[in-house]
Amino acid sequence: MLRISRNLSIDEDDIEISFVRASGPGGQNVNKLSTAAQLRFDTSKIALPEDAALRLINLAGQRMTKEGVIVIHAQRFRTQERNKADAIDRLLELLREAMVRPVPRRATRPTLGSKKRRLEGKKRRGDVKAGRSGKSFDD
Repeated sequence: MLRISRNLSIDEDDIEISFVRASGPGGQNVNKLSTAAQLRFDTSKIALPEDAALRLINLAGQRMTKEGVIVIHAQRFRTQERNKADAIDRLLELLREAMVRPVPRRATRPTLGSKKRRLEGKKRRGDVKAGRSGKSFDD
């Protein structure tokens, strides 16, 4: 069992990992060995709260199919073991991020001092620009 949060964990048997040929560095091995890990995880096998499921859909983006299967392709490393661990870590990070509720933004008003500083800066900048024109070089 892989623990995501206090009340959510996934079974390792629900994660399907296959190995395919990777592109990129690896020399001759890249043409002979299947080192890239392709992880598939069906999100219908876990009970996510409704808001977390919506966040997961947004976070996963193109990595989630229409059927709700998350597909992660890991080929960062040259060995199967490290790519497998990388794919699992990326899945867990994605699920953990989806479980975190965003803190709602509380609207605030700018302070009087910040308004004055902004207007002073604008006045100074306007004076600099106004000083550039109207003067001729008759020396």
